[in-house]
Amino acid sequence: MSAYPHSYKIELVFTDRVGIVADVSVSFARHGLNIVSMEVVRQAERAHLYFEAEGELAIASLEDLFTILGDAAGLLEIRFIPTLPQEERENRFRVVLDNISDGVISIDTGGRITTINAVARKALGVGDREVIGRSVESLNLPDDSLRACLAGKSIQHARQDLVTDNGRFQYVATFNPIVDGSGQVIGAVQIAKDVKEVRLLARSLAEPDQISFSDIIGQNEAIRHAITFAERIAPTASIVSLRGDSGTGKELFARAIHTASGRRGPFIAINCAALPEHLLESELFGYVGGAFTGSKREGKAGLFEHAKGGSVFLDEIAEMPLSAQAKILRLIQEKSVRRIGGSKEIPINARIITATNRNLESRVAGGKFRQDLYYRINVLPIHIPPLAARRDDIELLVAHFLFRMASHLDQPVHALTAAALQKLMGHDWPGNVRELKNVVERAAILSDGELIGVENILFSHEMPARSIGGGPVDRSAPLKALVADYEKQLIKAALQRHSSIRQTARTLGLSHTALIKKVHRYKLRGD
Repeated sequence: MSAYPHSYKIELVFTDRVGIVADVSVSFARHGLNIVSMEVVRQAERAHLYFEAEGELAIASLEDLFTILGDAAGLLEIRFIPTLPQEERENRFRVVLDNISDGVISIDTGGRITTINAVARKALGVGDREVIGRSVESLNLPDDSLRACLAGKSIQHARQDLVTDNGRFQYVATFNPIVDGSGQVIGAVQIAKDVKEVRLLARSLAEPDQISFSDIIGQNEAIRHAITFAERIAPTASIVSLRGDSGTGKELFARAIHTASGRRGPFIAINCAALPEHLLESELFGYVGGAFTGSKREGKAGLFEHAKGGSVFLDEIAEMPLSAQAKILRLIQEKSVRRIGGSKEIPINARIITATNRNLESRVAGGKFRQDLYYRINVLPIHIPPLAARRDDIELLVAHFLFRMASHLDQPVHALTAAALQKLMGHDWPGNVRELKNVVERAAILSDGELIGVENILFSHEMPARSIGGGPVDRSAPLKALVADYEKQLIKAALQRHSSIRQTARTLGLSHTALIKKVHRYKLRGD
């Protein structure tokens, strides 16, 4: 039989005064009750005392408690409770810890384990009860970083490898001391995130599958007005007309509208200016077998058919030929499409979003755009401001582009000097946000360190006429090709300066393996 067969959890409410805890402790001790834990909460001139007590005395009712505590002055209420406040907090804390995707381990000043959540337990193959209170060394962690934090040291983003009976785990860990209100170290905590999750998170932030309105960066009043209006009309089925200069982000708006619409079908974009007339019509409306020379025998469905339940984005609609305009107008009116060479009407329920950087009104006046189609698509126009009209957003956009680039390349985030930012703020930005993105990415690549100086901010007219290797630069080439050529020249020059691949890799800030891959990719020779 246990020495203390009875256990009680009790809440006592007193008029607040000095000596309450001492009086209660004496009363409990007089009746053979042992206080296991206690918490005092003072509220509105009242003291709430929460006790867990054990003893051989059987307390059957509140009257028994009143008898025990009869000498305690100011007692107002007594109640039995199922859980102490501290237990409730610990339970909530435990639920939160066990439902996060990171592994968490904490220790006290003696190096004993005080917390280990479900993710960490699973990785280590241990149970909660079997490790709490044991030395942290019993977990066979890769190093003693956690215990080192007891001296006040913090370790950020350490790459770790853990080999257990459950397999090999690669993770990024952060170690920090735990301090109390006076700044005294009372323990340490490790938070670990799986490397695969880190990569997936970075990729999802840098290249999300679905664009939402939160991906449109800006606090300028004009851009916020455009976003607010787009959010309001997104759930409707109405045609949207996006108006704005080239590079302002019209397709970004179109994709955000599609996402917010809740439509289950796909988002399909087509540039009306990029295809010749006969190809444009066959792409949009499809064709039946044998409709024209070179057509597929079985025919082909058009994009409006493929976009069933989704959205069709007609970019540069002002450049659409008049014959295709007539068919678009009919599609809007009849909500159906007829394939080229066919007679069957195919129902269409795709939402239409149009965009142009041209003045549609002048195109209508010049007979180059149908007036009836203009009125059909101009029901909900959204005017997207040029970057020159929202210069106060440049710093926000720069930070966004640098973060995306760092996430994609798994590199530290760059920052701009005040002079570099000032140069960006003074530019006219004829290419708008697209031009800013290219300039920022180029600057980050040209920068030798994490700080981007004014010398790295190069606009198109400032680009050098010749590359590092002395060859001519094709300014019409895509940025990706220019960057690859620049990287190749840098690696080639570094290989010539150093005697080994390993030394070259250290100079360039690359791993040995990464440099070897680049040497093979660019067909460079290095010993």
